[in-house]
Amino acid sequence: MEKGLLDLHSLLRWFIIIFALAVIFNSIMGVGGKKPFGKKDKRLALFLMISCDIQLLVGLFLYFVGPWGMKNISNMGGMGAVMKDKVSRFWGVEHITGMLVAIILVHIGYSAIKKDIPDSSKFKKLFWYTLLAMVIIMATIPWPFRELVGRPLFPGMQ
Repeated sequence: MEKGLLDLHSLLRWFIIIFALAVIFNSIMGVGGKKPFGKKDKRLALFLMISCDIQLLVGLFLYFVGPWGMKNISNMGGMGAVMKDKVSRFWGVEHITGMLVAIILVHIGYSAIKKDIPDSSKFKKLFWYTLLAMVIIMATIPWPFRELVGRPLFPGMQ
């Protein structure tokens, strides 16, 4: 079950990246094109937020049950030992913290577009919150080129 959830977690990142890029591009077009903020725009941001929430649930489950989260912290003798090991620190602290901050930014961006503000402000807020979240997400994903913590681009690839 853990392997399946890890594969799902790895695959879901692509949905988040695609939705985030779509929201960013759509927001740029909205600000530049002076178009009204419509249902399609809100729905796209909602899909990003839902994808992030599903990813968060899977990730939290893996953090509390998988080998690199709480089990690792416990097995290593506490956070002091985890902070001294680069791999354990990435999985036990950096990855989860970065992703939580990014998901919070996605939620703030989505809640900003529900307010009664001008459409251009909605596009701008959504753009900046999503862009910042995307930068954090891209920085804390265990890309294959990252030494020690790299994972394959897709589940099953080596």
